[in-house]
Amino acid sequence: MSVMLENPLIVGLPILAAGVAGVWLLRSAWRAPGGEGQAARLLGWGVIVGTIAWPAWALGPYRGPFEALALIPVAALGVVASGATIKRVRAGRASKAAGADSLAPEPLDRPTTRWRTTLRWLLAGPIGMIAAMAVGICYAVWIPGEPQTRLLIGGLIVPAVWGGAMAWTLADNRIIRATAVLLGTAFLGFGLSILKGFA
Repeated sequence: MSVMLENPLIVGLPILAAGVAGVWLLRSAWRAPGGEGQAARLLGWGVIVGTIAWPAWALGPYRGPFEALALIPVAALGVVASGATIKRVRAGRASKAAGADSLAPEPLDRPTTRWRTTLRWLLAGPIGMIAAMAVGICYAVWIPGEPQTRLLIGGLIVPAVWGGAMAWTLADNRIIRATAVLLGTAFLGFGLSILKGFA
């Protein structure tokens, strides 16, 4: 019997709490030496499976597990971030001799300017999103199959491609190359989609 609560906080907060408990148990099992963490591992997976299952009773069979699957990674991120430590990188002899203070590689060999920073964030944000939409729409237009299936898969492609474009543009030193590839992908994807049309 489903209760169907309307306030998401009533169910969301317990999901987060249970997710934190499950992930914390799994992390404890991972850190335990040998087979000492077997009980914590089983209990952690049990808590996570139960956290995915019980929201179906409160929010419905589709919305409940969906919200649980969305909130459990947030809880996992919180558990992992809580154990993060910041350590100062110690320079080696060669770096000290060269006058460097850190062994960490520099992502850019050239000094960062305002226009490069602006262009990089534009590429990671709106331009990357437009290129990802072009890929998703092009898939939905050209790949055979039922229209609903093509639209669904095309929609799922968009965030994946956008994330890849974002990571690439923020890491690539050659920003002009990233600009050309993303703009070319956008024009090619939308152009091919317009040529065929959705049917």
